[in-house]
Amino acid sequence: MKVLMVGDVVGTSGLNFLRRKLPELKRSLSVDVCVVNGENAADGNGVTVVSSESIFTSGADVITTGNHAFRRREAYDYYDDTECLLRPLNYRSAPGHGYCVLDMGRYKVGVINLLGTMYLDPLDNPFFAADEAIKQLSSCSVILVDFHAETTSEKRALGFYLDGRVSAVVGTHTHVQTSDECILKGGTGYITDLGMTGPLDSVLGVVPEIVIEKFKYNMPARFDWKQGKCELGACLFEIDEKTGKTISVSRILVKED
Repeated sequence: MKVLMVGDVVGTSGLNFLRRKLPELKRSLSVDVCVVNGENAADGNGVTVVSSESIFTSGADVITTGNHAFRRREAYDYYDDTECLLRPLNYRSAPGHGYCVLDMGRYKVGVINLLGTMYLDPLDNPFFAADEAIKQLSSCSVILVDFHAETTSEKRALGFYLDGRVSAVVGTHTHVQTSDECILKGGTGYITDLGMTGPLDSVLGVVPEIVIEKFKYNMPARFDWKQGKCELGACLFEIDEKTGKTISVSRILVKED
C-alpha cells in the first residue's frame, strides 16, 4: 500500500493550494491513505469546521494537529464528533481522539498523533503515550505516527524508539522539510519534518517583516500569514500491509510556478 503524509497546512492560501494539488498527486502516486496535518489551516492558527472540511474534501483520510489544536474553542465539539480529526494523544482529558483506525478491508491502518514536550506544552510523556496507543492498535497491521515536535533530537529519538513497532514516523511543526528520509533498521519509515503546505516567500508561513521585527525587538506581534505562491511538503511511504514494514520512502516537495 502507499501512504502520503502531508505537512502543516497554513491558512487559506495553504488550503487552496492543497485543494489544487492533492487530488492529482494522489492519483499520480496511486495513494491508498492520505494523512494531512491541519493545525494551522484556519487563519490565525487552529482548526475550524470549515478548514477541516476543506482538507477532508481535498482528499485527506485523516487530519492530524499539534500545539494549536485547541486554539479555536468552537471546534471542540467537532473534535468529539469527528473520529478522523485527531488531536495529540498526550493531552489529558481533552476533546477529541488521539488516534484512529481506518478499515481498508483486507487490513487496518492506525494513525497516532503525538505532541513533543521540549519547548512546547508540558503534556504527558509522548514516548509512554505511544506505547499505550500501540497496544490499543494491536489489530492494525499498519501504524502511522505524526509527531508534532519542536526539536530534531526529540523527533529522531522517537523514531528510533518506535522502530520496528510502527510503519512510519513523521515529524511536523517546524514547517521546513528535512532531507533525512530513510527506512530505519527495524523497517520503520522516517523523516524528521515533512515541511508545510503554505506560502513560499515567508518565515514558516508568516509575513517575514513581522517575524524580523519580533526577533529584533522582542515585542508582542500579531502573526499574519503571507499570501502568494505556495509549496506542498510531503512524504510517500510504500508499506507492506502484511508485515507493516516500509519498503520505500520518497520525499515530495511541490512548488507553485
